Amino acid sequence: MNANDPHYVLRLARDGRDLAAAQRLRYTVFIEELGGDGPLVDHAARLERDAFDPLFDHLLLIDARRDPAALEDVVGVYRLLPGDRLGPLGQFYSEAEYDLDRLKASGRRLVELGRSCVHPQHRGGTAMLLLWNALADYVLERGIEVLFGVASFHGTDARALAQPLAWLHREHLAPPALRVQARAAQRQEMDLLAPDQIDRRAAMAAIPALIRAYLRLGGFVGDGAWIDHGFNTTDVCLVMDTARMSERHRDFYLRKQGRRA
Repeated sequence: MNANDPHYVLRLARDGRDLAAAQRLRYTVFIEELGGDGPLVDHAARLERDAFDPLFDHLLLIDARRDPAALEDVVGVYRLLPGDRLGPLGQFYSEAEYDLDRLKASGRRLVELGRSCVHPQHRGGTAMLLLWNALADYVLERGIEVLFGVASFHGTDARALAQPLAWLHREHLAPPALRVQARAAQRQEMDLLAPDQIDRRAAMAAIPALIRAYLRLGGFVGDGAWIDHGFNTTDVCLVMDTARMSERHRDFYLRKQGRRA
């Protein structure tokens, strides 16, 4: 995939058809590929959906060569919820898993990220970079200060994930002001290994590419993982403060805005 290829379009979902195409891609990845499920999943129509979908902005990567009538044209998606547009009972989606009171009380402009995925045929190229570029525009246009959201490891056996979870807890735990807490019901402690038992190389190899991307931008993880049996995942909450970005990545964001630090 070429970043300048005219066949690819990045934009927010405009209507119900766009949303359904995003939900079709999510079904392909989260249900068919990763074995998840949920109370509002429509298996007959092959749509992964939930009650929060109408509140979110849905950032789409569209391949214009694929059939829009069959809902097959969306090949990448990111779900975005600004803090001034909260869901039922004034909550973010991830509050079912994490206590976000510290973030919500900070007075800073927040955006929750989620349901990020790329079609299997479009991985390994520039699809995720294109989505990140569009996300940078979204953040800058709205003056967002803190990005957060859950990201997942496949599977629910925390012991099998001991290396990456322990390494994230030891090396990338969020500072107190940003340290969201996994809720007790399905909480999994991440500090599963002593420092001398952590193999950095093995840990990094087991961390999904999306989580590594957040870490490269200066992201942190909250305190504790959360076991999501419905989606067959072990979730961590990623938090990124744009003021704490590395200079290299901060310069990238500022260049997109046509100015320098």
